Amino acid sequence: MKVLFAVSEMAPWVKTGGLGDVAAALPEALRSAGIDVRILVPDYPMMQAAFPDAPGRATIPPAGGRLPGATLRAAHTPQGMPLYLLTCDACFERPGNPYLGSDGRDWPDNALRFGLLARVAALLAGGASPLDWRPDILHCNDWQTALAPAYLHYLPQQAGSTKTAATVITIHNLAFQGLFGRALLSALDLPERAWAMDGVEYYGQLSFLKAGLQFADAITTVSQTYAQEIQTAAAGMGLDGLLRYRVGQLTGILNGIDTRQWNPATDPYLAAAYDVDRLGGKAANTAALRAEMGLAATTKMPLVGIVSRFTEQKGLDLVIDIATELAALPVQLAVLGNGEHEMEAAFRTIAAQWPGQFAVRIGFDEGLAHRIEAGADLFLMPSRFEPCGLNQMYSLRYGTPPIVRATGGLADTVIDAADTRHGNGFVFTQATPAALLATIRRAVTLWHNTPRWKTLQRHGMNADFGWNSPTRHYTALYQTLMQKP
Repeated sequence: MKVLFAVSEMAPWVKTGGLGDVAAALPEALRSAGIDVRILVPDYPMMQAAFPDAPGRATIPPAGGRLPGATLRAAHTPQGMPLYLLTCDACFERPGNPYLGSDGRDWPDNALRFGLLARVAALLAGGASPLDWRPDILHCNDWQTALAPAYLHYLPQQAGSTKTAATVITIHNLAFQGLFGRALLSALDLPERAWAMDGVEYYGQLSFLKAGLQFADAITTVSQTYAQEIQTAAAGMGLDGLLRYRVGQLTGILNGIDTRQWNPATDPYLAAAYDVDRLGGKAANTAALRAEMGLAATTKMPLVGIVSRFTEQKGLDLVIDIATELAALPVQLAVLGNGEHEMEAAFRTIAAQWPGQFAVRIGFDEGLAHRIEAGADLFLMPSRFEPCGLNQMYSLRYGTPPIVRATGGLADTVIDAADTRHGNGFVFTQATPAALLATIRRAVTLWHNTPRWKTLQRHGMNADFGWNSPTRHYTALYQTLMQKP
């Protein structure tokens, strides 16, 4: 079985969120299961620096509209994963974030940049591909590659004379839909007939993601609960009707985590190693984290960790709203993240108001993210919606019970401590400051009960959140698609 995994970012070289982690881990897991997986990813400066000697593999001539020509370079990751690096300096030779300029705004030509990526993905999935290797499955991810199934539908010459690959689109976050103006239809080399309710049109705009949901042979998303939520008006972001229509092709498959990278027994970022049978080392990490973040050295109050983007989706405004109550509980707070400037400023303010008790680092630091997961007593994820979430699984693996809102993948992975046989964290339902505060109070009370707390930690650490189960589900899905005409 041959699978082309088309994606716009890939850890550790290009990562803005969970998509980058999944792009690194899922194909590797599929490859370990015997599937011939190759990854198509833009040749950003970070990729060029990592793979400077990758040879040219094929020339992609300019398509219709305003899509430029490009080159494919072939490379392999240190683990041996084959990569096709899509080289087009006009599109991808840019600093920093792959989607945003230094001013924090979307690059104005994102439609053409990722239209090119989707168009090349479609080209490689059909008989007109310039490569000898032909995939059975084209697996697209999020809006940046979602136009590929539409290209295969509207441009049969793209397919050539042989059968095209079956297509899968995975929704990692329905909120990001790739919306652009109608004028870009021809620039993207799409025919006028594509501008229709059953085409790429979405409330008067052109939607990359809607196109993928309309034309892919299968749709997956990253947790079972999120697959149900996005079929409702409340969480469907205007696409719930289409998703209900295509419910027979929609599957929720919970993401896994890289259990080699996220392992407290071997993690090189930590002050001390520990595991489920040697929990004593966790206290050394807590003390080290307090020192690193400038928090007071104490064992009388729990340390609560946050590693997150600062957006309304993540519910961190709820934390800011209860800062005074958290200081009085008392708890300490170690925060790492960035995002909306107002929220960054608010976290800086509370850190300045309660020095030694609250600390914030604006930005992203991979090592510090690991140390917060290991050193915190509790991990906070009060998300308004969360398609899957990875940090709660990291937290569980590190013996740091998470406090989460019951949504998406958080609901599928965290079991409330009220279930004494299986509980591994704390869950609340209403996205309100009062509900969050009540749950934190409940968690702090249990933290003082050492035997119950260790049981809670062990429940989380003994769970399997690796990629074996998702790999089985994706393999079965691919096999089903290959059997269809």
